Amino acid sequence: MEITLMTGGLVVLSGILVGTLLALFGGGGSVLATPLLLYVVGVRDPHVAIGTSAAAVAVNALINLMGHSWNGRVKWPCATVFAVAGLAGSFLGSSLAKQIDGQSLLLWFSVAMAAIALSMLRQPRNQGDPEVHITWRLTLKLAPLGLLTGLAAGFFGIGGGFLIVPGLMAATGMTLANASASSLFSVALFGASTASNYGLSGLVDWPIAGLFILGGAAGGWVGLQGAGLLAGSALLARRMFAGLVLLVAAYVAWKALGL
Repeated sequence: MEITLMTGGLVVLSGILVGTLLALFGGGGSVLATPLLLYVVGVRDPHVAIGTSAAAVAVNALINLMGHSWNGRVKWPCATVFAVAGLAGSFLGSSLAKQIDGQSLLLWFSVAMAAIALSMLRQPRNQGDPEVHITWRLTLKLAPLGLLTGLAAGFFGIGGGFLIVPGLMAATGMTLANASASSLFSVALFGASTASNYGLSGLVDWPIAGLFILGGAAGGWVGLQGAGLLAGSALLARRMFAGLVLLVAAYVAWKALGL
């Protein structure tokens, strides 16, 4: 699509919002990217919006991952097993999604958004173990979860963090903070796989993706500063964000159904 001054500004602002949320929450932080491109920026083709958002979110997740890694929050061995196992799933999922009608895909996307929001409303059963280390037993739990999560992430064109975070916590017992940070490695790899698949079909608007990434880098810096400040009220913040995601999911479904 043609990029005007107003369009470019809207893309950058959208990127700032998503980058901030991605750095703050990891899981669920990228879910607003596609709706923003469709209903704020004005991208017309749902497949292009999904492919473009996947490319932008992958880069922004990588930037935020480096920040969290610098702060020592990423459990690299666990994150690597999960992400590598999910790569094949993400490519298969995105291949299936390209064959589905755009409006039908958006309807399914709204269902995924609602699931993301509901998952963010749950309170972890315990605080988790900040000293968790990879073992063969944990590897056998992480690999199949990664494969299934990658499939869902590729199909819906989202980072998949809403599944990755609870998956990492359930399989390893790590803390929410460690899982949110570690999930960004999978978000980056799954997004890159999905974007590559869509890009091969000409379904990525690279100039829009570039501006989104620019905004996302700025938002990521803001989110990383806020991550420490929100430590005492992280659950409340996640629940407020979940409420916003539910509202957007309802709007996406309403538009997809042509109501």
